Amino acid sequence: MSRVKFVLDASVTLAWAFREERNAYTRGVLHALKKGEAVVPAIWPLEVGNGLVVAERRGRLTYAEAVQFLSLLWELPIVVDSETPERMLSEIFLLAREHRLSTYDASYLDLAMRWGLPLATQDKALKQAAQHCGVSIFTE
Repeated sequence: MSRVKFVLDASVTLAWAFREERNAYTRGVLHALKKGEAVVPAIWPLEVGNGLVVAERRGRLTYAEAVQFLSLLWELPIVVDSETPERMLSEIFLLAREHRLSTYDASYLDLAMRWGLPLATQDKALKQAAQHCGVSIFTE
């Protein structure tokens, strides 16, 4: 049996931290990590960290809960791929421009395209761009 492999975006990752944002899709993606691995772009740790900092400032979770979530997150089979600054300011910039995405979201799309992997996301605009580029959306 081959291992499941996919690109994981921050919209799915951060949903795991908040009970009210979890749904069948995000639980399925998390379950898939038990028999596979996720690949994320270099921006992912900063995006997840920022989401937690903002959530703490808004009183959605405590510092201790954020630290605990990060500790659990690093135990998961998640590989951080690094893009060069040149790639960020060329291919990813152009992909963002062409599909009306943020450069953050375009980095997930670019990674899925380069690795030939499906994309696990809840972001509607990113899903639409992925489908336009021939990238499948991850389903368990």
